[in-house]
Amino acid sequence: MTAALDINITKVETSKLLDMTLENIPFGRYFTDHMLEADYENGEWKNVEIKPYQPLLLEPSVAALHYGQAIFEGIKAYKDKDGNVAIFRPQDNFKRFNISAERMQMPVVPEEIFMEGMRMLIDLDKNWVPSMKDHSLYIRPFMFSSDPVIGVKPSESYKFMIILSPTGPYYTAPMKIYVEEKYTRAAPGGVGFSKNAGNYGASMLATALAKKAGYDQVLWTDAFEHKYLQEVGTMNVFFIIGNTAVTPSLEEGTILAGVTRDSAMTVLKDMGFEVIEKKISIEDLMDAHRAGILYEVFGTGTAATISLIKELRYKDYVMHFDTDKWKTAPELKQRLNDIREGRAADTHGWMYQV
Repeated sequence: MTAALDINITKVETSKLLDMTLENIPFGRYFTDHMLEADYENGEWKNVEIKPYQPLLLEPSVAALHYGQAIFEGIKAYKDKDGNVAIFRPQDNFKRFNISAERMQMPVVPEEIFMEGMRMLIDLDKNWVPSMKDHSLYIRPFMFSSDPVIGVKPSESYKFMIILSPTGPYYTAPMKIYVEEKYTRAAPGGVGFSKNAGNYGASMLATALAKKAGYDQVLWTDAFEHKYLQEVGTMNVFFIIGNTAVTPSLEEGTILAGVTRDSAMTVLKDMGFEVIEKKISIEDLMDAHRAGILYEVFGTGTAATISLIKELRYKDYVMHFDTDKWKTAPELKQRLNDIREGRAADTHGWMYQV
């Protein structure tokens, strides 16, 4: 636990929660009463405060809008049966946030602002954490360059913020995925490993074209040969091949080091699987499918935890999966949810108490 942070807190007079219910609330649509805001100016962080959720007043020339210096994280907090609130692995998101900051030539955010500020904000808005099964509080820390200057260079000023959004079950039907051969998400030496806004903006055209063709998302491939697999949509991807769980390696720096990815790897090992991180090609996958040993394919991410894939298409080769018969991905999802929602022991020390 970090030391207490000296922070100015301004509370709302009346909570918005009085006029709404937290049951089955859509993802990312509603926000809690308060937000955290801090400014980086003249080489130091200042003006750290928690205040009522409100619009920002920005200059039209603010640098982030023109040059894309913007990063973010996605974290979740849960309430157990006794009403205790805990955050799932925020230390890992804190570390990754600053890895993104360094790659995007932005200042690192101190731990006491990120971690203790987050804890204080959630503690203030803890009544917004849903208590129903499969519900959670989504936490969005983000930072952007705030210089009111037109010019391609790193800003001298930045704004760091945390906003909170209660969410209900993220039910998604098993997905149909198209293996992308033209557009590229990331290349070695690029920013694929960082959680910056530009990565997501650049992915939207390929995703829209896949949806127009009847698919839910794309499975990204490498920039040079378009055959080595990277991420599925905005998630990491796993393949159950025989008695092993295989996921693309992070070595080239083109894939985000997902916290849910790392958690899934740990739990899969607990379940008795050998977990392999390696460079894997679409041909490897098709060979495993033809041999009848490609049993399951799924994505991992903060929002949905585990997303099942029922169809995977590469050129004219289509791989179909009967997800109703799957055992591994559903058990993995249940185990992760049980830890997060306090129904199973936190043997890995993942839950950060508020």
